[in-house]
This record gives sequence, structure tokens and C-alpha cells, in this order.
Amino acid sequence: MRIELQSGQLRLARGQVLKLRDAAGSTVCAVEGSIWITEENQPDDIVLKPRGRYRLSHPGLAIVQTLGDEASLTFS
Repeated sequence: MRIELQSGQLRLARGQVLKLRDAAGSTVCAVEGSIWITEENQPDDIVLKPRGRYRLSHPGLAIVQTLGDEASLTFS
């Protein structure tokens, strides 16, 4: 399955993974719950708590996953 969404809000279940390809320049915001973000070929990972935001800055694959229970996030 392939889903294309340029911006919006998503709810991820516990352990669910979102893969973003070539999303450099997009901003991910944690609305509810905490999320973990890792970008391809980058040594540091990012953890966002509610109301935290992070701008993806590298080309390639970025992985977004919930930490703990479900989480809500937006991206633009």
C-alpha cells in the first residue's frame, strides 16, 4: 500500500511505524504522546514529547515511531 499525504495529522498505534522518504524540510510535531524519529545516515535520533517539533533536514528515509502508547502527530 502506498499513501501520499503532503501535510496533515496522523494517529499511530503503539509500535506503529511511519516511513517518510525524501521529506527533508518537513516539520513533524507531536500532538499527543511521544515519538521517536531517526533519519537515514544520521548518528543522532530525535525524541519528541507532546508539543515538540522537529524539522527533517536530510534526504533519504526518515522513520517515525511511537514511544509507549499511541501518539498523534502532524507534519507540514
